[in-house]
Amino acid sequence: MQDKFIVLYNSKTGFTRRYGELIGRALDCPALPLADAPASLSPYEAVVFGSRLHAGTLDGWKKARKLLARRGAKQLVVFATGAMPNEAQAQIRKVWAQNLTPAERDAVPHFYLQAGLCYEKMGGGDRAMMKFAAWAMTRKKAKTPEDKAFQSAISHSYDISDPKYIQPVVDCLRELGQGADTGFFRKS
Repeated sequence: MQDKFIVLYNSKTGFTRRYGELIGRALDCPALPLADAPASLSPYEAVVFGSRLHAGTLDGWKKARKLLARRGAKQLVVFATGAMPNEAQAQIRKVWAQNLTPAERDAVPHFYLQAGLCYEKMGGGDRAMMKFAAWAMTRKKAKTPEDKAFQSAISHSYDISDPKYIQPVVDCLRELGQGADTGFFRKS
């Protein structure tokens, strides 16, 4: 499937890079940081963009969306990585609703891949924000089960990533490679 796809990613702590490279290997295609994207993306059938969730926002998405369209991306597939488990479907749906327009949610295949937290690789600002959130949770009096789970989840670094989570992304791209077309960037 070489030359049909390219994976472009933003990665701060390494989880998104790892998933992007796994997808690239599975499809025998390039996987690069978004900053190293080729000047033209028109030779590729689909462009995969991956990034972390940061405070509920797909980090770099607005900039990436414009760049990908300007550089001729025909079809787009998006994946997000984060610290919540894949089972948190209600929260994941909210994240997509906050980050993708209704047209994008309909036309752009999008996937969430659980990853983890790595305080050791976070920048100072991100680390301080997370530590403040953890402290704020200790001060909350009546904690819901979700609050307790959140407090536990942000108290330390952990890795809940697994190569098996790329399979739906890979399957989607293989379908696109066989002619399926959601047509988000495709010119009619």
